Amino acid sequence: MDSKPEKDVDASSVSSASPARYEFYDPSKESIWTRLGLTVESFKRAPGTTGGQVVAGGNNVKDLERVLADAPMLQQKMKPRHLQMIAVGGSIGTGLFVGSGGALRLGGPAGVLIAWILIGIMLINVTQAIGEMSILYPVSGGFYTLAVRFLDPSFAFAMGWNYVFQWAVVLPLEITVAGTTVQYWGEHIMPIAGWITIFWILITIVCVFGTLGFAEEEFWSSCLKLLVVVMFIFIGIICICGGGPTGGEYDSYIGGRNWSNPGAFANGFKGVCAVFVTAAFSFAGTELVGLAASETPNPRETMPAAVKGTFWRITIIYISSLTIIGLLLPYDEPRLLGGSGANASPFVIALDKARIYGLNHFVNVTICISVLSIGLSCVYAGSRTLCALAETGYAPKLFTYVDKSSRPLPAVICILAFGPLAYVNVKAEGDVVFKWLLALSGLSTLFTWLAICLCHIRFRRAWKVQGHSVEELPFRALGGTYGSWFGVILIILVLISQFYIALWPIGGMNPDPKVVAEDFFASYLAFPVMILFYGIGYAWKRTLPQRAHEIDLDTGRKSWLTVQEMREYRAERKTAPLHIRVYRMLFTN
Repeated sequence: MDSKPEKDVDASSVSSASPARYEFYDPSKESIWTRLGLTVESFKRAPGTTGGQVVAGGNNVKDLERVLADAPMLQQKMKPRHLQMIAVGGSIGTGLFVGSGGALRLGGPAGVLIAWILIGIMLINVTQAIGEMSILYPVSGGFYTLAVRFLDPSFAFAMGWNYVFQWAVVLPLEITVAGTTVQYWGEHIMPIAGWITIFWILITIVCVFGTLGFAEEEFWSSCLKLLVVVMFIFIGIICICGGGPTGGEYDSYIGGRNWSNPGAFANGFKGVCAVFVTAAFSFAGTELVGLAASETPNPRETMPAAVKGTFWRITIIYISSLTIIGLLLPYDEPRLLGGSGANASPFVIALDKARIYGLNHFVNVTICISVLSIGLSCVYAGSRTLCALAETGYAPKLFTYVDKSSRPLPAVICILAFGPLAYVNVKAEGDVVFKWLLALSGLSTLFTWLAICLCHIRFRRAWKVQGHSVEELPFRALGGTYGSWFGVILIILVLISQFYIALWPIGGMNPDPKVVAEDFFASYLAFPVMILFYGIGYAWKRTLPQRAHEIDLDTGRKSWLTVQEMREYRAERKTAPLHIRVYRMLFTN
C-alpha cells in the first residue's frame, strides 16, 4: 500500500503532435485577496481551467480531455493536514452525537455495536478502494467521474443526482438540528426561526472563502470533535468503574449492568436491522476524501494517510464511544425515548446523569459546531458533484462556472438555496414535508458506496485485461477486489434489511394499509427514485457499460511507473528501520 511520487505527463506535451496550443492560467498570479474570495474580481470566471485552455487550433478531442483531466477546474488549495482531518473527523456529527441515541433505543447496546462494526468494516474497504483510484486518477468530481468512466454514464447520472439531492436535503436538516441544539439552554432565548437564520448565514459566510474556508473549518472543528470524544471515552471508563462524582448515578461500579437489565438487544433481530441505516448515516461524508483529491496538491502523498485515518476513526472514535454509551445508558432511558436534538444525545444524557456540571454544556457546544461542520460538508460535496455533473453534460452548463477563487459559484448558490427549507420545521406541518424530503435521500449514501465498490471492481478488471499489473499502482487497496465485493454484498444485505423493516416495522404492522404504504415509502423512497433517475439518464444519452478492454485507463492518469520501478522503490523502503516501517504501515503512505 505504498505510494510514490509519480512520473507525471506534462499537459502541454501530451498534445505536442497536434496543432492545438494551450495557454495556462496561473491563479497564483492573482492577489491573495482574490484567491481568498474577498474581492469583486474573485467572482469573475476563471479563464478556461486553472491548468489550461485551448486558445487556438487543434481538434484532437482526446488531447483536450487529457489536458482538462490533468488540469482540473478547481484549484488545489487543501493541505495534507486538511485532508487528514476531513478523513478522521469530517463526518463525526449528528449521526454519532445524536442519532446514536435513537439507535440505542431501537437496537440496544449489542445491536448498535454489531451494526456500527459491520458498516465500519465495509467502509474501510470503500475508502481503500476510493484511495487506490483517486491517487491514480485525482479527477474533478471524484467517484462520480470515475463511475462515468468505469461503470455506466446512466448509472453515474442517477448516482450523481442522488448524491446532490442527499446533501441538499441534509443541509436544512443540519441547520434545524443546530437550532434545537441551542435550545438546550432554553427555548425562551430566541425562536427556532431566528437560530435557523443565524446558522444559515454563518454557513453562507464560510462558503465565501471557498475550498480553503471549508478546509480550515473542518480542520479545527474536527480537532474539537476528536478532543471531546476522546475526553468522553476516558470519563466514561471512570464512571463505569464507579469513579463518578458523589451523588451522581455513577458513583459506584456499574460494569455491564445495563447489558443484563434491560438487556443487550432492544428488539431482537429487527432492532439490529433497524440500526443499520442509522449507522450508515453516521458515516456519511467519509467518501469526501475522494472528492477532495483533485483539490490537494499531491494526493499520492496525502491520500494514503487520509485513507488509513478512516480505520482509526472507526475503531477508536466510533466503536469505543458507542461501547461506553451502551455501558452507561440502558436502552429504555426515558430521555432517549422522548427527546429530540441535543436532549436525546446519549453523550449529554450520560454527563447529566453523572452530575459532571459544565461538561455537558461543553459537549453541547461541540454538537452544535459539529452540526454546522456537516452543513458545510453538504455545500462542499453537493456543489462539487453538481459541477462535475455539468462538466459531463448531465446538468445545465451554468454549473460549470468556476470563479477565480476556485468556487463553483452557481453550484454553491444552488445548494445553499435549499437551506431555507429548514423553516418548514417552524410549523407542525413541516414535519410531514421534511419526512418526505429525507425519504428522497435516505439510502443515497449506500448507493454512493455501492458505486465506489463497483467502480473499483471494474477498474481492477480493466487494469488486468489491458495488460497492467497491480504492482504498477502507487497505492493498493488493502482488501483488493475481495474487499470491494464484501462491500457490495454487505450493502445489498443492508438494503434488504431496510426493506424488511419498512414492510414489517418494529412494534408490528399498522392495520391501516394507507399508513403501511406511507411508512414503507418514507423508508424506501430513494430506491425507486434511483431507478427513475437511471431511466432518465439512459433515455437521454442511450449509453451502455463499456467492455473491460474498451475502458479508458489513460485520461487523467497521474502515475506512469513501471513494475520494475515500483519494485525498486518498495525494496528501498523495506530497508528503513522497523519503527519507521510500522509507522508508515499504520498512519502514512
